[in-house]
Amino acid sequence: MNFSYWEYKSWLTAVDFTIIGSGIVGLTSALRLREKFPKSKILILERGMLPNGASTKNAGFACFGSLSEILDDLNSHTEQEVLQLIQKRVNGLDILRKTLGDQAIGYKHYKGYELFTKNDKILYQECISKKEYINTLLKSIFKDNVFTSQENSFRFKNIQPQYIVNQLEGQIDTGKMMRQLLYKVQSCGIHILNNCHVTEINDLNTSTEIKTDQFTFYSKKVLIATNGFASLLGVDNVKPARAQVLITKPIKNLHIKGTFHLEKGYYYFRNIDDRVLLGGGRNLDFKTEETTELAQTFVVQDKLKELLHDVILPDTTFEIDYSWSGIMGVGSQKKSIVKQLSNNVFCGVRLGGMGVAIGSIIGTELADLL
Repeated sequence: MNFSYWEYKSWLTAVDFTIIGSGIVGLTSALRLREKFPKSKILILERGMLPNGASTKNAGFACFGSLSEILDDLNSHTEQEVLQLIQKRVNGLDILRKTLGDQAIGYKHYKGYELFTKNDKILYQECISKKEYINTLLKSIFKDNVFTSQENSFRFKNIQPQYIVNQLEGQIDTGKMMRQLLYKVQSCGIHILNNCHVTEINDLNTSTEIKTDQFTFYSKKVLIATNGFASLLGVDNVKPARAQVLITKPIKNLHIKGTFHLEKGYYYFRNIDDRVLLGGGRNLDFKTEETTELAQTFVVQDKLKELLHDVILPDTTFEIDYSWSGIMGVGSQKKSIVKQLSNNVFCGVRLGGMGVAIGSIIGTELADLL
């Protein structure tokens, strides 16, 4: 270490709580810890210059599950488990919106739409036939019908004649959301160190030793909130899942407005700033996309461009502005992992691609373990 006495004393001495990861979960848990322990010293370590997981690299869907995704979840979960998952997503979105305010996060209630390609005829028919069953199932949460049907008003091509419409879905600006969260955290006297990669955590019973790529220090408690990167710190039953995204240059008179799902949510797109943002495609090669490498592949990027050309913008000239990727945390079950790992180490991970919806509530639950 090449730290001065002042630097070490101010940032790395007598740390009560160290949070690894400055995404939605990490920042929310920091705010909750400040409420519970107002005089504590809280430090957040972030591996990237900006949050490096999925919190600012996602599509900004304020959603709780498309119809086909809910039906798919019912194949591996009970009705009660699916209802609990959806309720948690709804509660998490409510916490996020109330904590930061709709204007601060750019919330727009433009509804959600699920499209079905010509090849998805069987899935389409299943969703149409089971729409009322799911609406009935969800009435215990929403007290009204969630899903309706609608004709192809956005002029997409090569799809089935109707959409499934989610009346309650919206979208946010995740950049605005994260800036507002960071502002709230820093205004509470919580320190954040960026470009700091944690390599090892050792629980010493009375404290924890935290090794990074630049220094080693000690903290009373450690909270792991790295989601897709959690396995690198020894958290079991969570795998990384890369999500690749691209965005077009601004399109004059863009006629698309809303959040849109394709193929059980493996593809998703929306309008933002007169552009179309499109992501997904990890189902093309699950094994390759089970990685923490922030990169793009030709297989996925070519498929995304094909969807833009053949389905989403078939009669519109467009150019790709740039692409990026984010890392989610997934597992065999959709339920997140919020638990104590050892005497002084805790984790809140495996958000299953629903970080915007459940990040706030998982962060709160994580802090409430202490």
